[in-house]
Amino acid sequence: MHLARPFVAASLALAAACSRDNTPANANGCDLSLKLPDGFCATIVADTVGRARQLAIRSNGDVFVARIASRRDSGGVSAIRGDTVERFGSSATHGLVLASDSSLYVSTAHEVLHYRFAKNDLTPLRRVDTIVTGLPSGPIPTHSLAFDFRGGLLVNISAAGAGCAGKMPCPDLATSAGIWRFDTGKRNQTMKDGARIATGLRDAIAIAANPRDTMIYAVSHGPDSLHERFPQIDAFTAATHPGDEMIRVASVRADYGWPYCYFDVIAGTRVQSPEYGGDGKAVGNCDRLIRPLIAFPAHWEPMSLLFPKDGKVPAKYAGGAFVAFHGSAHRSPLPEDGYVVVFVPFKNGAPTMAFETFADGFTGSMKSATGALHRPVGLAQGADGSLYLSDDKGGRIWKITYKK
Repeated sequence: MHLARPFVAASLALAAACSRDNTPANANGCDLSLKLPDGFCATIVADTVGRARQLAIRSNGDVFVARIASRRDSGGVSAIRGDTVERFGSSATHGLVLASDSSLYVSTAHEVLHYRFAKNDLTPLRRVDTIVTGLPSGPIPTHSLAFDFRGGLLVNISAAGAGCAGKMPCPDLATSAGIWRFDTGKRNQTMKDGARIATGLRDAIAIAANPRDTMIYAVSHGPDSLHERFPQIDAFTAATHPGDEMIRVASVRADYGWPYCYFDVIAGTRVQSPEYGGDGKAVGNCDRLIRPLIAFPAHWEPMSLLFPKDGKVPAKYAGGAFVAFHGSAHRSPLPEDGYVVVFVPFKNGAPTMAFETFADGFTGSMKSATGALHRPVGLAQGADGSLYLSDDKGGRIWKITYKK
């Protein structure tokens, strides 16, 4: 475990303060670069944090944020309290969830770690337990973490690659492209110790349990680069048809079809993947698989899912869900899109397609993966109902509050 030296924390706090001063704000300190519904205000909690991913908020407002690696940062966790910033861990980190104010679970590329804290401390105790080891990972760790209402630790494990080279059955499904549940009371578990509760999900990186029905929900990425990999799929179809799916895990080992099928958001049905003989239109046996609850536009890249606490947000947002989208990088020849946070209303216990943009304005003048100033990633809610949002491009953390 690596603990930050005091001068590191001081330097980060100074950098954050300077960046906040250069951001256009109104008299209340609201970041005017973000577009929010009337009554909401986004203030900058921290800046230049690094490539910030999942967030967790203590009851006193302390912010824990995971960081993946960058050229100048090996990754780890930042703990933020006002202008005080402490850092611990020394490898790329994506997933992060609090079991209590003194118990934090963190995922790296290949492990899930358990940190413990003395009361009110920002740095953890020296003992760190390895809960899960040997997780498969791509170049960037994407093992999102959440708790279900049985006390189980949910871990998203992304598909090992863009496809499975036409293999039937796809061997990657045994250890990736799904959601696993692990026991937090056991140490040094491997994949075989977990229970795979959902499969056929390319990357269910946005994952959460809904307190209203206690069910597990996720928003998973659709396939990328279909035209480049399979020229028989024209570029326009590849840019617009393979939607990002919101699913609800309603059965054991529920199957959502990857890599054999994907959901065509324009046609409103699952179609065969071209690596298994599909032409972008043929349905084949894919219509027998579980349909998503709703689907979002292609390549928006969902990153986090939040069910806000009842009574802590305006009535309009009670009972629904927020989804943060990273923004597209695979919509050529069309303009890139989707660098937003949306709100999804629920009706009769199910999400509706009447989702609307909640937060926008992250990219600045250039809406692309390389040119965007900020890209939304993690969502969390504080004890007072405030929403927190992370950004892995500019390293910014916002706190979004509502005033009547």
